[in-house]
Amino acid sequence: MPAAIASSRDLWRGRRTGRNLRSHLKRRRRQGRAMQAYDTLPSTLRHWLAEACLPWSPASALKIWEKAGGGRNPEAALARLDAIERSMLCRDARIWEVNA
Repeated sequence: MPAAIASSRDLWRGRRTGRNLRSHLKRRRRQGRAMQAYDTLPSTLRHWLAEACLPWSPASALKIWEKAGGGRNPEAALARLDAIERSMLCRDARIWEVNA
């Protein structure tokens, strides 16, 4: 294998593992059918998830939605989801070297 190809692979490998795995947010394996769970969410919540900065699981988003009273007051539930997401981004901002 030519040295140029080997070194570019090493560089690529270092970029992939160095940046994406530095997050301190919890990692979890998906359980069940994520797309089927997503399809059963209220449309307002689905739209919020489509615009979210972080990859939310349908189960965790629905849990917060219901606890915040999304059926009665969707605006309050969306505000709560925004606040939680903002908090998670701020907590992880120094890993990504971003000023929050």
